[in-house]
Amino acid sequence: MTKIRQPRIVIIGGGTGLPVLLRGLKKFPVDITAIVTVADDGGSSGRLRDEMDIPPPGDVRNVLAALSDVEPLIEEMFQHRFATANELSGHSLGNLILAAMTSITGNFTHAIQEMSKVLNVRGKVLPAATQSVVLHAEMEDGTIVSGESKIPYSGKRIKRVFLTPGDATTLPETLQAIRKADLIVIGPGSLYTSILPNLLVPKLGEEVCRAKAKKVYICNLMTQAGETLDYTASDHVKAIYDHMNMDFMNTILVNREHIPEEVLTRYSEELAKPVHFDLTTLYDLGLEVVEGEIMSLENGVIRHDTREVANILYSLLINETRKRSKA
Repeated sequence: MTKIRQPRIVIIGGGTGLPVLLRGLKKFPVDITAIVTVADDGGSSGRLRDEMDIPPPGDVRNVLAALSDVEPLIEEMFQHRFATANELSGHSLGNLILAAMTSITGNFTHAIQEMSKVLNVRGKVLPAATQSVVLHAEMEDGTIVSGESKIPYSGKRIKRVFLTPGDATTLPETLQAIRKADLIVIGPGSLYTSILPNLLVPKLGEEVCRAKAKKVYICNLMTQAGETLDYTASDHVKAIYDHMNMDFMNTILVNREHIPEEVLTRYSEELAKPVHFDLTTLYDLGLEVVEGEIMSLENGVIRHDTREVANILYSLLINETRKRSKA
């Protein structure tokens, strides 16, 4: 009998948004490839990056944990962060294991593959670039701020971001996954420091732009001071288009759920407010707009609702595979 292949979904991002999404999606019968940014230069990741000359492991670690299928205690151990007063302080065990595995295998990608086996990961986790990249931001006043962790704290508006090296390479299997995808999902995550560092890897961004798969952008729920202050949903989309020099997305997923006033008040202290979904402009950009109650509150923190977003994406994915099978 011919084995029916699972529909293929590629998700591109980083930061806290990507793992939240993947935890819901791994429960569906889909072939997942997560492409993860390697621009982080803060905290434990930044220290290991500098000391061992390896790509920063933090975002990859979080994605591996999200896609893992092991006992909760094993995942907790992998994510454990040391709070000692010595060299281990601030490091998470998973970062140290990925660094050790990179040292043993001589290759960061091989380290991810080996850890995927250990953690029984459902899907593939691939770094956006094969080496560390440095993210720079040119501000509206012309100044340059270097380093992903420093950009949001410059106190200035971002004009554009760019990578060094400018010719960063990506893995052939990453490009292959994008080519074969039935659905490509971009986000959720910080626009300038989690999403764009992936798309700015030259061949990766080009492959996404020309891929035949439907491309869905999951818009952030809240604006971010230092990155997207006062941005509307269409401002997020236009920033991506400006960096890629082309319009390439088909669909945007936006939140229609009410956010409690007390939560909004607390977020306003951080100069954050709900992203305004300017539907007319989104339609003018040629986008299909999918609205959903996609917000969850955890200890007063606003996150995407992993189950609801996964349900919507799975529906879109099934529709796409049906269309392709009829074509």
